[in-house]
Amino acid sequence: MNWRGTALRFCKVTGLPILEPFVRLIAGEDPKEQFKGIAKYVLVPAVAIGLFLAFWSFASRHVSANSVQLPGPMKTFSEGKRLFSEHFEQKRIDGERKREKKQEAIQLMADAARAQQQAEQATGKQKETLLANASTLEKRALAAANYKASSAPTFVDQIFNSLQTVMFGFIIATLIAVPVGVLCGMSPWFNAAITPLIQVFKPVSPLAWLPLAMLVILSMFSGTDEPWLPIAFLTSGITVCLCSLWPTLVNTTLGVSSVDQDYINVAKVLKLSWSQQLFKIILPASLPLMFAGMRISLGVGWMVLIAADMLAQNPGLGKFVWDEYQNNNQISFARIAFSVVIIGLIGLLLDRIMIFFRNLVSFGNPATA
Repeated sequence: MNWRGTALRFCKVTGLPILEPFVRLIAGEDPKEQFKGIAKYVLVPAVAIGLFLAFWSFASRHVSANSVQLPGPMKTFSEGKRLFSEHFEQKRIDGERKREKKQEAIQLMADAARAQQQAEQATGKQKETLLANASTLEKRALAAANYKASSAPTFVDQIFNSLQTVMFGFIIATLIAVPVGVLCGMSPWFNAAITPLIQVFKPVSPLAWLPLAMLVILSMFSGTDEPWLPIAFLTSGITVCLCSLWPTLVNTTLGVSSVDQDYINVAKVLKLSWSQQLFKIILPASLPLMFAGMRISLGVGWMVLIAADMLAQNPGLGKFVWDEYQNNNQISFARIAFSVVIIGLIGLLLDRIMIFFRNLVSFGNPATA
């Protein structure tokens, strides 16, 4: 395959049709047609974004309440720049503090070694005192060496915490939804038993799930002094799981139940075992629909996460928005507007990633997935 075919295949698999006219233009194809593609995928969206920013700027000059004005694009992105600057400044301070603690640990270990050498030459009570001092110095050195910055999470830290939370909930949801969906697709009786539960619980809001999730988590760790993960993180993650598992479950069921009957008949002729039919025919044939469901699940999970973070006080983007809202001033609302943009961009990135994986398992025909 030449470079043109490889590049076009890359555009299709990654779900980036915006790059396709540029590839064709470089390859020497009809410039007029390619400029039409560039206008469709680049110029028209750029004009739409420009109009949106103009409308946003106009609205920011006329919308206000309780002496707080709607932040405009310039103010919003200025505060976004400041949020990232604060993150890097905080990391610089934390890094310097950690280096100081490391130097302190080295000095304390040297003092402890000196005290032990003196103790070897001493006798009686003086020896005991020197050994006790050496032990104390070693403990202080250990604490200094294991120093961890306790500064409040920055905006960037909260972004990564939100990503960890949503992936935690999404992975658990996938681990539950795929096996149950496969069973539903292969067994009409099992599907009939599970369908009423799916239909009842699928539309339930995360706000209703969260108190129950918190009760279950607190019950699980009631006798534990230090849970293996923070309670707020687990509560948000389980809420994401409960709300996002349904699309994957439904699509997996549909994918498995709609496997071509000819494939099943061939498997029977070849006398494949149940597990061989499952792993060599049914799962590969249902992967496109399964990944399409996982793509929807991840999108749902990302939307649910913001509300779950707010209510569970998990230090993620939802808590950031809520904390800024409590401040109720012009800067806070500009930061909230910037976080909305970041939440949307991350959601877009997650969606592109899932499209990439879905197209990879579509066997060269992404349109069917």
